[in-house]
Amino acid sequence: MDNEKPKCLKEYKEWLERDHQVKVTKRTETYYESVTAKVFRDYAKSDFWTSLIKNLGEFDSEYKSQTKYDLLLTEKDKPELHIKSFDSFLLKTFRKNVLLNENWPYKPEGGWILPDKWYSRINDIIRTLVTVRYLDGVEFLIEKMSGLCERYNLPFKVSYEAKEEGYYAAHFYTHQEFEIPGPMWDTEKTEVSIEIQITTQLQEVIRRLLHKYYEEKRQQAREEYRKWQWDYKSDEFVANYLGHILHYIEGMIMDVREKQQGGIT
Repeated sequence: MDNEKPKCLKEYKEWLERDHQVKVTKRTETYYESVTAKVFRDYAKSDFWTSLIKNLGEFDSEYKSQTKYDLLLTEKDKPELHIKSFDSFLLKTFRKNVLLNENWPYKPEGGWILPDKWYSRINDIIRTLVTVRYLDGVEFLIEKMSGLCERYNLPFKVSYEAKEEGYYAAHFYTHQEFEIPGPMWDTEKTEVSIEIQITTQLQEVIRRLLHKYYEEKRQQAREEYRKWQWDYKSDEFVANYLGHILHYIEGMIMDVREKQQGGIT
């Protein structure tokens, strides 16, 4: 085994083939697209997802009755499911197997993410985004989605993301078993996680502005930009602290709103 870390996707593919006998070809991509399309169709018809879409308007009304503010940007703004592209999927396995692997050259915690397990190990091959107006709307919506999962006996997990790079969002994962095409084009069952990101209006604005920048940085090893906090002329300094500043502003907005509701001037 070569102990030197692959530095790019080309080297990563070579490492997969050399050390794990995994050759990434057009067939690999075609099979991925077949699996994700099947999971997408089945999840879109699931009780949880159809109930969530149906009840979003009711959730908005309930939040407004409690706070006097709208929960969603518009009541017609329904979240849409998206399939993670194969290139993004492969890049994520690269990050987890190599770039973020603190055990290198040994396997990361949980084991190598290889084709026999990677549909159950990458938790956002199907994902969506729900944008709420205010910070407390994130927790409100999580409680409502948790209730739907409990109604349908659907396992779920919530992760509140607060990264040093200025990224803030809640990630809500539902876990269920899907029947997917097998490697030999038969069928098999595997557990897949679906990701629902919940973020605020301000955070979504900054996410869109900085999306290309973040994607480029995610392909680099941590050591290359670890000390961004001290390089005030760098793109990292500006972009990351802008995310933190907006999150702080959102907290201040909530503080002012709650004081007004309490009759404090």
